[in-house]
Amino acid sequence: MKTKLDSTIQFNCGIIMNNRFMLAPLTNQQSHEDGQLSDDEFKWLTMRAKGGFGLVMTCASHVQEIGKGFPGQLGIFSDKLIEGHKKLTAKIQSYNSLAVAQLHHAGMRSPFDVIHQKAVCPSESQKHNARALSLDEVYKLRNDFINAAVRAQTSGYDGVEVHGAHGYILTQFLSSEINKRTDIYGGSLDNRSRLIFEIIEGIREKCGQNFLIGIRLSPERFGMKLSEIKLISQQLIDSQLIDFLDLSLWDCFKKPQEYLDSDKNLLEHVLELNYKNVKLTVAGNIRSGEDVQKILNAGVDFVTIGRSGILHHDFPKKVIENSNFKPIQNPVSPEYLKSEGLSDTFINYMRRWEGFVTH
Repeated sequence: MKTKLDSTIQFNCGIIMNNRFMLAPLTNQQSHEDGQLSDDEFKWLTMRAKGGFGLVMTCASHVQEIGKGFPGQLGIFSDKLIEGHKKLTAKIQSYNSLAVAQLHHAGMRSPFDVIHQKAVCPSESQKHNARALSLDEVYKLRNDFINAAVRAQTSGYDGVEVHGAHGYILTQFLSSEINKRTDIYGGSLDNRSRLIFEIIEGIREKCGQNFLIGIRLSPERFGMKLSEIKLISQQLIDSQLIDFLDLSLWDCFKKPQEYLDSDKNLLEHVLELNYKNVKLTVAGNIRSGEDVQKILNAGVDFVTIGRSGILHHDFPKKVIENSNFKPIQNPVSPEYLKSEGLSDTFINYMRRWEGFVTH
């Protein structure tokens, strides 16, 4: 049975999403260095809401200044940033799209030339020139994630996504390869995942039952094990504290690294969880209308679109109108990307993706 692409989803918290398309939180480096929203970022995100994305998520927004992961990052670490966020949420919601802020801290992946001091990490990392967080600093980190969610709610966001993926600080806590702590935040999987659960519990307590809460996790790479992420995901679902789980798979259709002999692909493995009332979204090589339908038919609730959302601000509308829609082929010209709402800074950043932009 085909999933209707423009059918609504009601989350546990009561909030309704108008269709099955979420804009992936995409790094673009086009906000101001002090964390303030820029006109370029405003244009990029609101154009996607206008283009039919049922949920528009900000790129990673750092919850502490020392957690900044790249130049031009949109921040949510200070009340001084609220005014810009309010402007953004109002415009996104005017197109009947949900506005969600992604809460982020880069940890050891904060470059020295961006934060001008040593990065922080669960444990010292000479390779990344990062120092270990003290126990009091871990408590502060937890509270700053929670305070950032309260700030997002004050700014008018429908909800937040906690960024626990891609090797950033919460992944660093989860990883037995990186996290060598000997206190309550290190050692066993329960201890390594403790910070995530405390953050989610704190956000739910402070922001209430009607606030949308999601979490992004990586089941592979960055020191992650699929078996451990499946365990944590099920615990998060069972806690009844989250509304959606966002799994960043890189490629939904590949074989899992941990189980190379398995006859199931990565997507099939994560679909084995008992999702109960929690909605599942996945990202990873979902580029065409056919891909979207394949993912939804497999049992995923909504898709997270990155690359095709960059190429077509109205990708959801195009796929809803034509389920066989295929995005424009790369490389594309800078002029084309400008017409799709990307700034010069963002276009320059996209040159890192091999074969994406013409030279």
